[in-house]
Amino acid sequence: MLWAMSSSQRTERRLRADRARQAADVIRQQVVRRAFPDGVLPDERFLAAEFSVSRNSIREALELLREEGLIDRVPGVGTVVVADKVEHGLNQLMGLAETLHEHGEVTNDVRAATVIRAPSSVAQRLQLPADAHVVYVERLRRLNGLPLSLDLTYLALDVGEPLLDEDLVNRDIFSLIEQTSGQRLGTASMALEAVNADLHSATVLEVPRGAALMVVERLSHFASGRPVDLEFIRMRGDRLTMRAEICR
Repeated sequence: MLWAMSSSQRTERRLRADRARQAADVIRQQVVRRAFPDGVLPDERFLAAEFSVSRNSIREALELLREEGLIDRVPGVGTVVVADKVEHGLNQLMGLAETLHEHGEVTNDVRAATVIRAPSSVAQRLQLPADAHVVYVERLRRLNGLPLSLDLTYLALDVGEPLLDEDLVNRDIFSLIEQTSGQRLGTASMALEAVNADLHSATVLEVPRGAALMVVERLSHFASGRPVDLEFIRMRGDRLTMRAEICR
């Protein structure tokens, strides 16, 4: 027999879902910060008491994190961390290898490195003539062998051409720019948004189609203020956490 859910039941379900999300947000950060040294989370009773919620709310919270690929249930062990997620700082203008050097080796699969005619919007961002050519570099970036990001980079021609003879497999583009140009990079403007992986990005990054990605658009300038490097970076949301310290 079909029956309608009462108003009080709907309210209780909503409140439980709210509490589950609140607990999941805190536990997620504990996982990312490696707060469980042995990789095993406390049991449900402990977590329910810790967050002052029901065990059903904790089960829902853990299910959310399991669906994100962060944890899993192991019979005889409990709930364990299965994701190898690392923090990516946003406080300094640094290349990926510089940023993640404490977490292992960053290498690059160079998918393209060539001179192309700049799309008009790219030329505009780099303050180049409408018919200008640029160096285009596309790399699949790996951390300890696992796919981490897909980087599409457009470089002003005089800055990018010398890089075509350099080690793009093992070096950050930032360090190569400074080495070959003799100039320091100064500042960058950046935008960050969340998208779902399209079929091509999912295949390259080895994630399911529709998986959560972070897309970074970054325009880097020489210390003189000249824009020289425009990047579009698709990062795996299950492997990176973006973190910054900011002042009011």
